[in-house]
Amino acid sequence: MSSPAASVFGAVHLGHLVIETNRFADWRRFGRDAIGMHRDDLSHDLTRFRLDDHECRFLLRRGPAEDVVAVGWHLDDHTTFEQIEARVRAHGVPAVEGSAEEAELRGVERLLRFPGPKGITQEICTTPVISSEPLRMLGSGWVTGASGLGHVAITSARPALMRGYFSTVFDARLTDCIEETISGVKLRIRFLRVNERHHSIAIAAVRGLPIDPVRTRVQHLNIQCAGLDDLARSYARVHELGFDMALSIGRHTNDKELSFYARTPSGFEWEVGWNPLVVDETTWEPRTHQGISDWGHTPVGQTIIDRLDQFRLGARSLLHPEQTVPALSGAGLPDD
Repeated sequence: MSSPAASVFGAVHLGHLVIETNRFADWRRFGRDAIGMHRDDLSHDLTRFRLDDHECRFLLRRGPAEDVVAVGWHLDDHTTFEQIEARVRAHGVPAVEGSAEEAELRGVERLLRFPGPKGITQEICTTPVISSEPLRMLGSGWVTGASGLGHVAITSARPALMRGYFSTVFDARLTDCIEETISGVKLRIRFLRVNERHHSIAIAAVRGLPIDPVRTRVQHLNIQCAGLDDLARSYARVHELGFDMALSIGRHTNDKELSFYARTPSGFEWEVGWNPLVVDETTWEPRTHQGISDWGHTPVGQTIIDRLDQFRLGARSLLHPEQTVPALSGAGLPDD
């Protein structure tokens, strides 16, 4: 088995996500007809969405969570797989090999799962299965490749431990931070990268308070359009089909991505973006930006009731300690 000490940075790519839902009819319309992804309905209880030639990028399975329940990381080779497996097991964390059926559903050759922060199972995989079936999508395509499929944003009451986890397991690097005040609440968001994509994980936390104001484990997912027209048309379809828009089109301060945020049938948000910058490892230096957006990203349809609900959820989170994986988080990483 490979040494767990060698860095795996650059050999890790966000590969697939598993979403548990009972709202299949709405999700099928949302994913294909609004966002514009290729859809394969495998059964009454299973649906997959594709972005490219990989058989599976999003696996929807029937269940009550209405949330992302697993994040899959595609690795460049078996050596990297074994390095991460050795790293996880060396810290005494249980890792379970996925069955042949589970690997097939995710469109991968080899699958291993282990616990992750906030109860989100982490999966590592090798050798994605390439589909011979032509893509049926409403647009010119999506940017994946070496950058992976996009990113995942998570709110946390224990951001130092969460950042420590992704550093320990995947050698994630801090790209930059954003400070923002929303409705009087001060937020700090840390952006972590595992390859050339500006970030594959974003961790948002309320400054000075160990609370989590979001019901779902994941606050939003992101996928990247190949063209600006694709972004505009997807935005129009979300409106036309009656799905809720969370944030209007805008541009972020740090990665310069143009994007909008729609609300999924499960309640978390789905960001469709275009043209973020790519990190140059030879010159990049982390910095802190003030404000999430240069312009736009205006909340759509938010009421005082929505804001009060967020405060209620934040208060409730104090009674339910956030799930962490201490063995893989160390003492956490200091604030930057």
